[in-house]
Amino acid sequence: MTTTTATARQAARDALEGLALGDAFGERWFKLFRAPAEAIEQIRARRTPEESPWHWTDDTAMALCVYRTLLDRGGVDRTRLAATFGATFLADPARGYGYGMTRLLPVLAEHPQRWETDTRELFEGQGSLGNGAAMRVAPLGAWFAGDLDEAAEQAVHSAEVTHAHPEGVAGAVAVAVAAALAARGRTAGGGPAGAELLREVAARTPDGAIRAGVRAAAELSPDTEPWRAADLLGSGQRIRASDTVPFALWSAAHHLDSLADALWTTAEGLGDTDTTCAITGGVVAARTGPSGVPAAWWERREALPAWVAEG
Repeated sequence: MTTTTATARQAARDALEGLALGDAFGERWFKLFRAPAEAIEQIRARRTPEESPWHWTDDTAMALCVYRTLLDRGGVDRTRLAATFGATFLADPARGYGYGMTRLLPVLAEHPQRWETDTRELFEGQGSLGNGAAMRVAPLGAWFAGDLDEAAEQAVHSAEVTHAHPEGVAGAVAVAVAAALAARGRTAGGGPAGAELLREVAARTPDGAIRAGVRAAAELSPDTEPWRAADLLGSGQRIRASDTVPFALWSAAHHLDSLADALWTTAEGLGDTDTTCAITGGVVAARTGPSGVPAAWWERREALPAWVAEG
């Protein structure tokens, strides 16, 4: 297993912080999605939601589990991760978990080894192709920034615990590789951006709908209006990774130097904004860290557990 450098560890922690910020920020707009005109007006005016705190959702709750296993084991121990997912769910089930997870995670809390069987039985034996594995994986990608092959392999392991469908796994691989490449940008001349980053992500993503979507994102001009990009690439309304990952990565790839701009752009796509913003936030923060975001955003965002800062 690749030895993680201090820079990569910091990038992973920052990715977690950015993921949680994107999740909590995006959740504010998700609540307004039934009134999209109001949401779009506020987003385009860069009018920050003023209620406080900004609570994060299952996206962050599960990302915390992934980060914990990295700290404890240096990589993904799938049975241990399954137990952590299950225990986290039972401790706080009201984080907006999807239907499949509300069935699976209580089982894993008691019998974590059953990830090998029960995960594959979800959705009539197809396994989940949802967003869960992709939305939580950016810290893992940053952790393994020094070895893209291992970043992809560990992303597969992290996904398989809950998402057996190939597209659910591919979503995790795409986001992990994007975060790894973004983290490389912390060093002078390191890491691609824009279409180049998207093409490299696509090349390392398993063949299928997500790979095709990321390739399409690479061909889409960065000047495209966010609502149009979301219309073409998917905004997450279908609650599946192939409808979420390409747009979130397009937004991240073209705003790698500004976490705030990346989140505003992603939010303007509407749809499943807590998930798309979590993905975008995790990838961009792997490069930028917490800089460039108004202090009020961090003050409003629900705090992460104290052990994150100590890890």
